[in-house]
Amino acid sequence: MTIDDTRKRYEASGQGHLLKFWETLSQDDQAKLTSQLDALNIERVNRIYSKAISSETAEVDPADSIEPLPTGASESVSDLKKNAEWRQTGLKAIARGEVGVLLMAGGQGTRLGSSAPKGCYDIGLPSHKSLFQYQAERIARLQTLAELEAKRPVGSVVIPWYIMTSGPTRRETEEFFKKNSYFGLDSNGVILFEQGTLPCLTMEGKVILETPSRVAVAPDGNGGLYAAIRSPLSSADPTQTVLSDLAKRKILYIHAYCVDNCLVRVADPVFLGYSIQKQADCAAKVVPKTHPAESVGVVARRGSKYSVVEYSEISKEQAERRDASGELTFRAANIANHFYTTAYLNEVETFEEELAFHIARKKIPYVNLETGQSVKPTKPNGMKLERFVFDVFPFTKRFAVLEVERSEEFSPLKNTSGTGSDDPDTSRRDLLAQQKRFLEAAGAKVEDGVEIEISPLVSYAGEGLENVKGKTFTRSGTVSQVEEFDALA
Repeated sequence: MTIDDTRKRYEASGQGHLLKFWETLSQDDQAKLTSQLDALNIERVNRIYSKAISSETAEVDPADSIEPLPTGASESVSDLKKNAEWRQTGLKAIARGEVGVLLMAGGQGTRLGSSAPKGCYDIGLPSHKSLFQYQAERIARLQTLAELEAKRPVGSVVIPWYIMTSGPTRRETEEFFKKNSYFGLDSNGVILFEQGTLPCLTMEGKVILETPSRVAVAPDGNGGLYAAIRSPLSSADPTQTVLSDLAKRKILYIHAYCVDNCLVRVADPVFLGYSIQKQADCAAKVVPKTHPAESVGVVARRGSKYSVVEYSEISKEQAERRDASGELTFRAANIANHFYTTAYLNEVETFEEELAFHIARKKIPYVNLETGQSVKPTKPNGMKLERFVFDVFPFTKRFAVLEVERSEEFSPLKNTSGTGSDDPDTSRRDLLAQQKRFLEAAGAKVEDGVEIEISPLVSYAGEGLENVKGKTFTRSGTVSQVEEFDALA
């Protein structure tokens, strides 16, 4: 495409200002800008902007009234008999090689004071393991448990791990895994891919120039997952995608989650088994809201369809309403922890254009089109457009919800240390407290002030600790294999 063709295309789309500085650019910068502009579907960007604005201002259809989850749509892990059945069903599916994992790990630890990928972050555990390492070791342990359950040879079960990165985190994530030898996992079972980006826009829908030769872009949100799994894994082979890899491996079921939860049960066999038994296309794991006014989205019904309803959309009266058992009726707090069939993931493309983009108004650095000077705004001057991973819920034919205990499965890392909420200190506290409960449930006593960190390679969710029964632990330490418990008693 010639520069004249590019100019005509952008002027026809009302975005001709992106070539304002063309004549002043070096040949190298001209090549970079044309490469970016030619790769951009500017007509689609305009459509996305128009739909996002109209969706934001649209009046709510009275038929889409917000209702709590209907009876039977949700179950809880507190039912121990069913819990055991679900776990067995999930482990069998894993042993048959039918389960894969999708990790959303595109974010940087900016709010934590780090520019590294968030998965590289050390929350301050005695072992100093990163979030990535903890999750990798949970996968390794689960592979072993599935082999034992199905009496399969050691090393015969593989849970492929698909890790979605972003432009800023891709290379560093790859280097981190290579440097750490994939934390003991088979490197062929760890597949990195990249989520897409969208240009940043002014409030009027004009694409923002970050510099005279570069358009400002931002990741397209965790809902970009669905387009990303259809995109080529590398330029060398455009036919190779996450979806094609899932098909090649004959994966039927997927567990998807976000990297910043230190308690996440990766490829949780209980959740998998529950969803499989429910014959769900898509399912969500939730935790009970802590109180009516907690600022979290809840899984509920909007009209006849399942959806995540933001806390701002629920009235005070609705938020405080309780059922006959005394539980909040709107209590299913969303934690971005999902199950899918691969068949459903392949269907998403058929309705993806119906999904609206959400607007996040931000301070976006730009170049002044009159002076050519770089500007760092002090207040929001533009918008980033993103989709959310739960936007597909309303299109699901068979949806299910599993409620789990927050203290056992959800401790997100969002804020800088010392905040007192969802920060490295609370993550560390919650993980070590859980491992203390594992030991006590196995019949051990842990003295006050003693902190014992148990490697996920030793226990995925409290199993395999029979030999600690009757022991009293008086010393803190880390345990990488069962025999090391004796040194702490």
